[in-house]
Amino acid sequence: MLSKFLGWLKERIKHWTKTASSVQIIGILSDLTRSQTDLVIENALLRQELIILKRQFKRPQLTNPERFRLVFLSYFTKFWKQALHIVQPETLLRWHQNLFRIYWRRKSKGRLKVESETIVLIQKMTNEILLSRAERICGELLKLGIEVSKRSIQILRALFDSESCP
Repeated sequence: MLSKFLGWLKERIKHWTKTASSVQIIGILSDLTRSQTDLVIENALLRQELIILKRQFKRPQLTNPERFRLVFLSYFTKFWKQALHIVQPETLLRWHQNLFRIYWRRKSKGRLKVESETIVLIQKMTNEILLSRAERICGELLKLGIEVSKRSIQILRALFDSESCP
């Protein structure tokens, strides 16, 4: 029993003290040039991947919060591609695009819609008074206490123009 343990210990010591390969030396040198922030974030990315791998035996199935954490951590370092091992960089970029799309979809749902009376007023200002600039219409509406963005006015005017064409 003791000889088995000593044999195992001897093998471990050989493994720990074996000379580093050129790949390891290059990796160590590149780590020395990185900032502490980059190294901490890379460690956090690797820890998150270990958590995912420890939870499952076969192909890992990531939950949405785990995907969010990986995308969030990858945002803060330029070496994020080197730290990824269980997902492809293209997959992470796709998750980032989906999160961005969800964010803007939710943000745009909270906007107030332009009331129908305001739309009619903008149409009259465009046609009858011949106000050509959206900024001018926006200013006139503000004088009346109606707040509408310049972009909304431009979109409405484009709709009016397309409706008038046969």
